[in-house]
Amino acid sequence: MLYYALVFLIVAIIAGALGMSGVAAIASQIAWVLFVIAIVLFLLYLVRGRSHPVP
Repeated sequence: MLYYALVFLIVAIIAGALGMSGVAAIASQIAWVLFVIAIVLFLLYLVRGRSHPVP
């Protein structure tokens, strides 16, 4: 998930440098949403912990 957020961030930076502001805005919003989802899933994993101990 973080990989796709990084890809969209790079696309947004390149599109912004080339002057395509609409594409850059959409790509940066997608990157932001994917980053937030990844952080929320990581925090849920930390809070929940392992359900079964390792033998």
